[in-house]
Amino acid sequence: MKERIITSVVLIAVLLLVGIIDNRFLTGLLIGAIAVVGYMEAEKLFKTEDKEIFYIAIASVVLSLIINPFTALIFGVIVSASYIAYYQKDLNIISPVIYPLVPVMILYALYVKQGMGIIAWLIVIVALTDSLAYFVGKNFARKFIAQGFCKTSPNKSWEGVIGGVAGATIIGAFVGLYFMNFWNSFLIALLVSVSSVFGDLFESYLKRRAGVKDSGNILPGHGGVLDRIDGYLFAAPVMFVLMGV
Repeated sequence: MKERIITSVVLIAVLLLVGIIDNRFLTGLLIGAIAVVGYMEAEKLFKTEDKEIFYIAIASVVLSLIINPFTALIFGVIVSASYIAYYQKDLNIISPVIYPLVPVMILYALYVKQGMGIIAWLIVIVALTDSLAYFVGKNFARKFIAQGFCKTSPNKSWEGVIGGVAGATIIGAFVGLYFMNFWNSFLIALLVSVSSVFGDLFESYLKRRAGVKDSGNILPGHGGVLDRIDGYLFAAPVMFVLMGV
């Protein structure tokens, strides 16, 4: 527990520092590091490794610091697919590019396009979804709905999921008033919250499929990077799309 608390404090401090400085290059370095470590963890979850694809992934991350992150992302995906086709490699080796590299790069593109305020809003929605789901689930699980949320994550309860999404949507909608009117803010908060639930669920599926408890061990008391950002990997692309509509 002590390890977990210390790690949490350090992570929050780093995020706050980067958020306050609000520099594109510094933010890009942090997100880039998350992308690279997350990619390596995903290789183990998908049980596929290819150094050339890894180098392409790193190149696209570095390129995102110089040009539009979305353009760098397209470059990475196209070059990876071209490499696989040319050398007739196993198509599965592109999996870590699709997840988590693509959504992490979209997160960076969201920052570049919309600013740190939107990233802070995203964090509020996803963090509240997760925290409130844990609180409601711990106190009310199976008291109203007998079955669990799904077989992929048997410990999740419908009560927890509904409570987390409802609370995050309501609070997130009011936070979003800083950027837009209430109903648009409400809709975005709702869709982002729901998507984060399935982001967490997808990573749970990958870990269950790979037969591991955590995606890695780089964060003492927390597991791997993907264990901490799984909800954001679905939520960030959804917010990116909705903010552009």
